[in-house]
Amino acid sequence: MNAKATRNALYASDASRWQAVQARDAAADGHFVYAVRTTGVYCRPSASARLPKRENVEFFDTPAAAEAAGYRASRRARADQTSAAAGRAALVAEVCRLIEASDTVPSLDELAARAGMSPFHLHRVFKAETGLTPRAYASAYRARRLRAGLGTPDASVTEAIYDAGFNSNSRFYETSDQLLGMRARDYRAGGTGAVIYFAVGQCSLGAILVAQSQRGICAILLNDDPDALVRELQDQFPNAQLIGGDAGFEKLVAQVVGFVEAPSIGLNLPLDVRGTAFQERVWQALREIPPGTTVSYAEIAERIGRPTATRAVAQACGANHIAVAIPCHRVVRRDGDIAGYRWGVDRKRELLLREAEA
Repeated sequence: MNAKATRNALYASDASRWQAVQARDAAADGHFVYAVRTTGVYCRPSASARLPKRENVEFFDTPAAAEAAGYRASRRARADQTSAAAGRAALVAEVCRLIEASDTVPSLDELAARAGMSPFHLHRVFKAETGLTPRAYASAYRARRLRAGLGTPDASVTEAIYDAGFNSNSRFYETSDQLLGMRARDYRAGGTGAVIYFAVGQCSLGAILVAQSQRGICAILLNDDPDALVRELQDQFPNAQLIGGDAGFEKLVAQVVGFVEAPSIGLNLPLDVRGTAFQERVWQALREIPPGTTVSYAEIAERIGRPTATRAVAQACGANHIAVAIPCHRVVRRDGDIAGYRWGVDRKRELLLREAEA
């Protein structure tokens, strides 16, 4: 039994939990909370609040469970939570700086040692704050640096690879497809050598274009003008080999159209998603919004651990090239206004109506 399981077992019974509360045992914090029926609040075991009578106390495994039962956090607990949240944010920011400053990606054990916590705890806290694991954050950061380097005309491909944190060409080429979806030279050349299949169809919302790289769906675009959709795809991959889809590919387009017309059937497609670390966190949060519901840009910012980045969240939604599969149409303003959709407010309104009726 590991140390965490041992501690959980230590506080498994109500008797042991009450003993921990009486002793104001700080080691018990995080394993349970106690709630007081007469005051309607809950506290952590080590809270310095006046000790309640045992008959007025009940225990919960988590604060969320206590809140679900109708209790609220004590003022001291709320202050502790605010302080703890600030501490976690500062710690994760420091870990991000360590990742970004390292020539090679540090291991989870190395990052945990620098942060002064166990690898398991760091992994959990980091993902809760950023929406990504430390390794995924490092990968997204290197990909962003690589794209920036390849976009610099004076730098060679080799220089861009090393500047992005790869200590050898071979290490880079092992993962280049996942990072860029194509060879580095092809990416620099605007997609030269990349093969992208696409097809344009019609749905009740107008023309729809679906494009697929070797990694997955890389674009779902909506417009009234089919030619404008093709031009938009060409602008995105100016030197890629764009091939009109065959009958087999058009079945995939039909699947997307079917989802647009009847959202209840669902859509499960491999996606070729490329963006900055921040954009990918936003897009992942969008995919977790249940159909038929909406959230605000501010709520998405909260969910990814960046509560002051509402404007940046809106910009990330606007940068989304994969309509409906990454459902940016489910994000609205704080007051419920649905303004702001890359493919038109009328389409956004219609998509939301269909999902609400499904």
